[in-house]
Amino acid sequence: MRTTTKIQLMVMMFLMFFTWGAWYGQMGKYLIVGLGASGDQTGNAYATFSIASIIAPFFVGMISDRYFSAQKVMGVLNIIGAGILYFLIQTKDPDAFFWYILAYTLSFAPNLALSSSIAMNQMQNPEKEFPSIRVLGTIAWIAVTNIVGYYAIGDKVTIFQISMFTSLALGIFAFFLPDTPPKATAKASSLGEILGTEAFVLFKDRSYAIFFIASVLVCIPLSFYYAHANLSLTESHMSSVENKMSLGQVSEVFFMLLIPFALSKFGIKKMLIVGLVAWIIRFVCFGYGDGISSEWILYLAIVLHGVCYDFFFVTGQIYTDNKAGDKIKNSAQGLITLATYGIGMGIGSKISGIVLDKFSTTDASGAVTHDWTSVWMVPAGIAAVVLVLFIVFFSENKTKAA
Repeated sequence: MRTTTKIQLMVMMFLMFFTWGAWYGQMGKYLIVGLGASGDQTGNAYATFSIASIIAPFFVGMISDRYFSAQKVMGVLNIIGAGILYFLIQTKDPDAFFWYILAYTLSFAPNLALSSSIAMNQMQNPEKEFPSIRVLGTIAWIAVTNIVGYYAIGDKVTIFQISMFTSLALGIFAFFLPDTPPKATAKASSLGEILGTEAFVLFKDRSYAIFFIASVLVCIPLSFYYAHANLSLTESHMSSVENKMSLGQVSEVFFMLLIPFALSKFGIKKMLIVGLVAWIIRFVCFGYGDGISSEWILYLAIVLHGVCYDFFFVTGQIYTDNKAGDKIKNSAQGLITLATYGIGMGIGSKISGIVLDKFSTTDASGAVTHDWTSVWMVPAGIAAVVLVLFIVFFSENKTKAA
């Protein structure tokens, strides 16, 4: 790959994740503090990304892959996204906000598949070349969250203004990316290929079925983290929340590097169990930590992100890859992604909003307070149930799908 091409792809990843990171972790705080939204309205707003994640594969697989160059589709979608964000930042109504953020996430979600397609189309050896380009996304997320934290704008509409400008920049820049033409075959991806139904054969293995169910269920507590962690830490008297939360992404990079060693040392089952235990500890820390008397507990909750995400979700992707074999590998990854980020996190986002409302009180002056200990015990309890289910029924074996 030419150096100029590699730089182009790195800039693409940086802009895409900078755009996403500017608002995603902060949206819950903005809605509740800035717009006076309820927990349910906040949960609904986060559920839009799950809806978009379900629809995006159909768009990319049945339309983009067949008719248009990927970089042009990315350019058009991000320019449209910038336009939607322009109208989103004008609204003060949480109900109207839902429709704007739904429209925006529908324009943004395809970027994840499109960016991978554009990058890998330029690579001779994606396994070696892709990580050095993808890591710019994590760096961008760390950078933008630290900017948001430094200027204390996590509860301001500024987070979406940043995304609007960088989305426009990415949209224009995308037209200058290396050409990634539609696939030569005239045959679009079938509905079964997109849904990953070819991978249903994996469910004949009871342990894989247990892993699959556990993956969907654990996305429910994961949704609590994305929707409420920022506001929870802020109301727990932690300062510079966004800056400190970026330590979670640093942790993610560190533990990802440990995965090859940990897999060979401990095996799949033990790593997945460690990931589930880490989720439980993390939510308990969020529930009982305080920025004044026990801030170290909140720091622990933040840095456990790497263990939680890498040791369960990334390791789970590797496990799926190994179980599926070459023939149904893509279908299996598509199925697990659709089920977790689409269905699991969609359900989790809705539940997280309902739970937040249940443990919220409004005083005579109209000020809202949240019982965060009770809120966080809900996802901790769900993760504990998943852990028990997993330990009892899951057994590791090396058999691949036929």
